[in-house]
Amino acid sequence: IYTVASPEAAASILWKDSTRAMDAATNMKITAQDLLRLGIVDGIIPEPIGGAHRDGGEGVRATGATILKALAEFDALTREEIRQDRREKFLSMGRSS
Repeated sequence: IYTVASPEAAASILWKDSTRAMDAATNMKITAQDLLRLGIVDGIIPEPIGGAHRDGGEGVRATGATILKALAEFDALTREEIRQDRREKFLSMGRSS
């Protein structure tokens, strides 16, 4: 996701407090949950407790499992269906519902 300002920068500008980055991200609608609800991402990969940097193996496993599941969903679709779904997804981005 591209934004003019990072959540930390936005928090510094709005509240003079970069530690409020999560508040800024929520207001900017760029949290993982927001992006899922808006249809920008297809899923959220859960991080290991403490973060992926603490358990890289688990982070890689979760990412791999999520990718394999997503690829398996394509097995039931034709190339044209995949193209059409992708086109509809990208054309709908930026529209509010």
